This record gives sequence, C-alpha cells and structure tokens, in this order.
Amino acid sequence: MLIRREVAADVEAIDRVHRAAFAAGAGGAEPIEVGLVHALRVDAGWVPALSLVAEDAGGQVVGHVVCTEGSLEGTPVVGLGPIGVLPEVQRAGVGRALMHAVLAAADALGYPLAVLLGHLDYYPQFGFRPAATLGVLAPDPAWGDHFQARPLATWTPELRGRFRYAAPFEAL
Repeated sequence: MLIRREVAADVEAIDRVHRAAFAAGAGGAEPIEVGLVHALRVDAGWVPALSLVAEDAGGQVVGHVVCTEGSLEGTPVVGLGPIGVLPEVQRAGVGRALMHAVLAAADALGYPLAVLLGHLDYYPQFGFRPAATLGVLAPDPAWGDHFQARPLATWTPELRGRFRYAAPFEAL
C-alpha cells in the first residue's frame, strides 16, 4: 500500500471510495461525504497537503482522508474527515495508515490540534479524546464526547474555546 497526496486525476476514484464507504448510511441516496469533499476542495480551508489517498499494489485508490483548516478562537487547527475506505479492504490497515499519515502531515505543517466527530471506540487509538477534556468546545454541544481532539506537537494548554469547521461543514 502507498499513501500519497491526492492529485486531480484521483477525483473520480475518491468519489467511488466515499460512495462505497458511506452507502449504507445514505439509504440509496448519494452519500453526503461525496459532495462534502467537492465543496471542501474549493473552500478557503482546503489544505492540499492534507488530502491523502491510499493505493493498493495495483495502483487502485482504495482509501481517502482529508483534513481542512478550521479555527479555534482564531488559531488555525484542522478538522479531520471525511475518511473512507472501500468496503472490500476495510479492516486491512488502510484506515489506520491514512490516519497516521494525515496526522503526521498536519503535525509537520505546524497545526497544533486536530479535531473530528467520530466513534469513541475507534479514534482514541490515534490519540483522540473527548475535546471538552482539552477545553475545546464543539460547534454543536449535542455531539458530546463524540467530538474529539488530538493535540499535536505545537499544542499548548492555553489553546481553548469553540472550534469552527471549514465552511462546507456548516452547510451540512
């Protein structure tokens, strides 16, 4: 498996990944993640170096993850997601590899914090914990502990407040 930055030629393959990965929750409709990734690509919060694909040995795109720039009381931080993996290769380490790669890239770019909305039984293995324990408030308080944060190298405890995602998330 190869993890690399997304290029323009990957757009259709990325759509296929998210379409397949999120089909069950879409009830036969187009999964919102497909349109969300398109909207993020043209948003001011888009960080090209944080849109990564996983390729299998044959060069097929089998996974995708993206982080976009949001803010925490005016400090740029990243919101992680969506992340999708083709169903036929789920539980084979693709998602784990994408998570490690995108968090390392965000850290290397100097972002102090990554946040996401996700499962409490999956994301803690990557260092995520309920964001409120770090003083980071969700855009929607109803998200509770599912809104999680992971400090990166430049994080300091003074970085607190309400998080705002890139604009396309707010349109959901």
